[in-house]
Amino acid sequence: MEQIRVLVHGAAGRVGQEVVKAVCQEPGMMLAGGVDVKAAGALTRPDGTTAPFGGSVAEMIKSFEPDVMVDFTIAKASMPAVRIAAKNNVNMVIGTTGFSAAELDEMKKLAEANEIGIIAAPNFALGAVLMMHLAKIAGKFMDHAEIIELHHDKKLDAPSGTSLLTVKAMYEARGKAFLAPSAGEHTDSRGVNQSGINIHSVRLPGLMAHQEVIFGAAGQTLSIRHDTINRECYMPGVMLAIKAAVKQKGFIYGLDKLLGL
Repeated sequence: MEQIRVLVHGAAGRVGQEVVKAVCQEPGMMLAGGVDVKAAGALTRPDGTTAPFGGSVAEMIKSFEPDVMVDFTIAKASMPAVRIAAKNNVNMVIGTTGFSAAELDEMKKLAEANEIGIIAAPNFALGAVLMMHLAKIAGKFMDHAEIIELHHDKKLDAPSGTSLLTVKAMYEARGKAFLAPSAGEHTDSRGVNQSGINIHSVRLPGLMAHQEVIFGAAGQTLSIRHDTINRECYMPGVMLAIKAAVKQKGFIYGLDKLLGL
């Protein structure tokens, strides 16, 4: 069986570096190269060999013909790269967040038009996916809920993609909006309201990625929380998505689809 050739877009970033390491250690995969605006020299694999490292997605795809491009950058850098990769029939795994609904729809159309697999997810941590799944179940039985999401101070988007996907999943499973608090009208200080759920975003140095979904009912509360300890936790999900992207054509949003949840 041929190895899956992987190009990492954002290879100099904190998550990108973990992807590079994980791809090099994963049986059946080969690091075809890396792309980053900070590219310099070559990428060093764990075994001491080097892989190409450049600043142009188009040039790297043309020269090294990857099967899959993994993207962990920012939305404004990701979309141009997605268009280039799709045009060259390269499958994609996208962990970047902050996309608009129109951009996600464009990814879907690109995947279908070019008959490639594009798997995008706001969170590749398996524990976070399970947190969202459990929140969907609880939301069917409890009418009030709020979300507190906490991230490092360098995260650009707020609310986080994970929190927005959690609300969407909870609303769809429940079939109706959650009940708003009875104490007065909502203001900006109460967070961003989505489907009756207030999302509170915290951005501070020292944090990584954390989310707590809190349900309230008469005389009781239920909390479902996930904490990211380090970025290594994303790698099993990313490896799963890379393998799926070369087999499943079309657009998939959310790792839960691959886990059968």
